[in-house]
Amino acid sequence: MKSPRRRLAQSVLSFLFVLACLLAPFETRAGSATADSLVPALGHLKKFHHLPGFRIGGTYEPGREEAYERGGAGGTTLESLGAEPLRLAYIEAGTPRRDEQGRIINAVIVNPYYDADATVTYYMWYEGQKANEFCKGPVIGPGRLIDTDRYYVVFLDALGMWGASKPSGGLGPGFPRYSLMDLVQANYRLLRDKLNVARVKLSFGTSMGAMQSYLWAILHPEFVEGIMPICGMTGRNPVARWLFQLMNAAMKSDPAWRETRGNYYHLPKDRHPNQGMMFGWSLLMQSIMTFDYRVDQPWSDVEKEVFYWEPQGEQGAALRSKAETYDVNDLLYRNQALDAFDVTDQLHRIKARTLILHVENDQWLSVKLARGTQKMIPGARLATFQSPLAHLAGGQAPNVLKSDVQVFLKELGMK
Repeated sequence: MKSPRRRLAQSVLSFLFVLACLLAPFETRAGSATADSLVPALGHLKKFHHLPGFRIGGTYEPGREEAYERGGAGGTTLESLGAEPLRLAYIEAGTPRRDEQGRIINAVIVNPYYDADATVTYYMWYEGQKANEFCKGPVIGPGRLIDTDRYYVVFLDALGMWGASKPSGGLGPGFPRYSLMDLVQANYRLLRDKLNVARVKLSFGTSMGAMQSYLWAILHPEFVEGIMPICGMTGRNPVARWLFQLMNAAMKSDPAWRETRGNYYHLPKDRHPNQGMMFGWSLLMQSIMTFDYRVDQPWSDVEKEVFYWEPQGEQGAALRSKAETYDVNDLLYRNQALDAFDVTDQLHRIKARTLILHVENDQWLSVKLARGTQKMIPGARLATFQSPLAHLAGGQAPNVLKSDVQVFLKELGMK
């Protein structure tokens, strides 16, 4: 009979293996160095919308919604740089319920984590997908925690990667520097203007998806009834800043980056700074799970995630799909947005009911941060659990902490 730790290891490997298989092959649109969907097999579900005149990289003053209707003050539109208007992407599921004006009033939004898109969160949490096993069951679907027979669910992409406008879409290092507020405000306009959503019952997501959940309630406190941030943060975190600065340095150490300073799109993909990309991802993977978990793994498994400048055999094998799939500029921009994120002084604006889920032994975003955030949001609750997968276990939180989630959803009138 297999030990619990062995079953856990197989679950993780199964999740990563299936996702890696789904990553390739992928197609890119003309002029783009990366695909529109991280899980191409689900790409047909994705829809797109353009938002003309949206300002990226400007200043936001929470509480003055009219001031950031079209993005932050002083920001840059993509049209002014000779590109198409801001493109947004999403997957919709479920059953919309409308008010007398025909506006949807039962929306649930799923925000993507760091490198994810709508296809990944759908793959993880929607009923019948292969990653349900890793997440300890589906979260969204008919009769599930988020019941698609009763709610209209929107899985979102985020500005900066995949189906949304992004540096690798053509502008490269000329793309405007964006903030996480830009991500949320652009998707707010998508929901309001394109999808005709007037009310969001729940906004949730893990890691960067949690940070967006907080922002929905800060930027639009009357629009969102509840938020469920999972393994997120609301202020600057020295541990995460250190880690992602190392990742930036690793990506920029690639000779292809040093020679081009990020202007490498005239070169074929195999001449992009792919080694730097693998080096950066290797640094992230080293601490995403607990060191106790890593210690129990055989080196033959671990070395597949270890970067080598001159690999032999299976050394660094798990990193190869990263180089084929991601883009260095996209990740540098994403890291910059995360590094600048700090809404600690805005948490008092949150009116939405709040349930914070966190992994007690998260090595990237300490539970100490979640406890501090809880104290600053009126009425917020915190539920936690331990996992050898540490930050990676965020996707399991809705099922592991199901009883807490059910109570919370009942308070929102969703059960």
